[in-house]
Amino acid sequence: MAIASKTRSMIEGFVKDGSFKWLARSRNTFDEDLEEMGKSSSDTSNWIAELSPIGNAMVRRCSKILGIPAIKLREIFDDEAPDNIKEASQYARNFLEYCCFRALAMSTKLDGYLDDKLFRRLTFNMMIAWEFPAASSKSISAIDEDATVGVDAFSRIAPAVPIISNVIISENLFEVLTMSTGGRLQFSTYDKYLIGLERALRRLKSQTESSLLSSLRSAREEKILEIDGTVTSQPVLQHLGISAWPGRLILTDHALYFEAHRVVSFDKASIYDLAENLNQVVKPELTGPWGTRLFDKGVSFKSNSLSEPVVMEFPELKGHTRRDYWLAIIREILLVHRFMHKFHITGVEREEALMKSVLGILRVHALREIISAVPLCCETLLMFNVCNQLPGGDLILEKLASMTTRKGERANEAKAGTDMYSISALSMASNLGFPVGSSMDSPGKKDLVVGEIAVGGLSPLRKAVEESRSSYKKVVLAQASVDGVKVDGIDTNMAVMQELLSPVTQLGTWLLSLAHWEHPLKSSAFCLVSSYIIWREWLGYVVALLLIFFAVFMLITRCFSEGKVAELKVIAPPPMNTMEQLLAVQNAVSQTEELIQDGNVVLLKLRALLLSAFPQASEKLGISFLATSMILFFLPFKYTMLLVYVGLFTMYSPPRKANTEKWMRRLREWWFSIPAAPVFLERDKEDKKKK
Repeated sequence: MAIASKTRSMIEGFVKDGSFKWLARSRNTFDEDLEEMGKSSSDTSNWIAELSPIGNAMVRRCSKILGIPAIKLREIFDDEAPDNIKEASQYARNFLEYCCFRALAMSTKLDGYLDDKLFRRLTFNMMIAWEFPAASSKSISAIDEDATVGVDAFSRIAPAVPIISNVIISENLFEVLTMSTGGRLQFSTYDKYLIGLERALRRLKSQTESSLLSSLRSAREEKILEIDGTVTSQPVLQHLGISAWPGRLILTDHALYFEAHRVVSFDKASIYDLAENLNQVVKPELTGPWGTRLFDKGVSFKSNSLSEPVVMEFPELKGHTRRDYWLAIIREILLVHRFMHKFHITGVEREEALMKSVLGILRVHALREIISAVPLCCETLLMFNVCNQLPGGDLILEKLASMTTRKGERANEAKAGTDMYSISALSMASNLGFPVGSSMDSPGKKDLVVGEIAVGGLSPLRKAVEESRSSYKKVVLAQASVDGVKVDGIDTNMAVMQELLSPVTQLGTWLLSLAHWEHPLKSSAFCLVSSYIIWREWLGYVVALLLIFFAVFMLITRCFSEGKVAELKVIAPPPMNTMEQLLAVQNAVSQTEELIQDGNVVLLKLRALLLSAFPQASEKLGISFLATSMILFFLPFKYTMLLVYVGLFTMYSPPRKANTEKWMRRLREWWFSIPAAPVFLERDKEDKKKK
């Protein structure tokens, strides 16, 4: 009786002080659960001491959906869950997750659940309860009729329904939904998003069930994901060579189809396969009339089955949002097929992977409907696009492949407590009425379908995503620092480079001064020491000592700098006007051209020597090659290296300087006397297709 009295007083207190005002707008089953719990003071089975009032209400709602009493649910959880999940500090949240995931797996079996506002409210309430699960939650009184949820709650609950979100893109999706609400998700926005998903599903079913391209799609049961170019004011242009033709573009989950416009109908469809392994390349492309490259509004498609690339242009007045959207969804389908080829995924598992990409495109459809003011970055909302861009994305795909193909490990997972998962994308598709072949096991009392979220912890996929995101944040910070140090102007960049290379320049100047014997005593000492190192074959040890020196220097710098790097001070050159900058560019291009010409001359002279175009010079070169080869044959390498080094280093020493200058002059005269091999330039005739 004491426990029942305490239970009733707690709930009455929360209702009285307005803690549940956020439920007062429209009465639902959640309100009834709260009132019934308050009235049933004699039934202690309605109350779990570790949970907060909102947590108890949510567990009661889940128990009604599952047809299992709350206390029985707790007994099952205590029996299935490992000890680390049942720790007191996390018990309330983990038990709540378990109840929510099981209830969602059961709720999503019903037709049209996204169209049911009670279901939409239920999932949002689960997120709120997830944020305040324990009886000791202090912030529960802050919830009112405008309750919002954070990214952690959304990322845990939403992926339990694969059509709403998944583990890989959940944080990116949350950022899009909350871009105008300060990082907290409101129910009104969430409700619009789910309604948009329902409309996108109906559209997908309608397009797939239509007779459009039925003869071409029937063999692989392809689903039509997107159609564009049906409106004459917004055509899609196909570019082949210098010709362009308007038409209708259709994307399925296996291929891209283009139907050129006729007078009253469409021409036979051109098929650009995305499912077969044909080394396809899809990238943005510049387009324009008659082959000119003026507008950044095209998507280039190239594969082994095509003799030349084809470009699809998406004309629009401003920007290239339309093109970016198509580029993202085409890449998503291409990348999921590459994923399946790489990991040899077939059968039901193949359909599971393919459905993940389809659901991702449906989410983009829904977001484009409710968020039209700001262009979406679609790549961040499509999981295979994200894995292709994130550092460590290949590791995410490996975990995803292992989770998709795993079947025989269910028994072991049950012992470890990792069998408590959310519903799969394939089962979701089957519940939505899509033909997907063999269905996976339905969730039962004890074993839920393998998905992406583990109760009370991080699944292998989630861990890989977290590690990748951590690396990505480091990359973003590094790129921000790179963008911050970029300066404008050739002269300014040259000044920065000179300052950065000043230590190397100073070292080179010092070595040249030694080689030219400007200070004979220093040069003699350096020559003796370096010669001794070569003779004792200690060069490897010298390199090792240098590496040790750099490592110690970095360690000492880290200890004393405390992660701060001193700014590089550069004296900025006088500002240059536009004409001066153009002249500087022209001068740099001319110097580069001269260097290339000199390099070509050297190569052509060597060609002439090797082909004996100048016999006298070739004979001298051949004799020198033979002499060198004899030395390498009969003299140990360390002595050869020592002789070469001493000979080169002492070239400008006082005893040898005059003789060296004489021989260098003779060498230049010999080199200049060698003619270059002839060159004949033949222009290729441009063969452009004209249609």
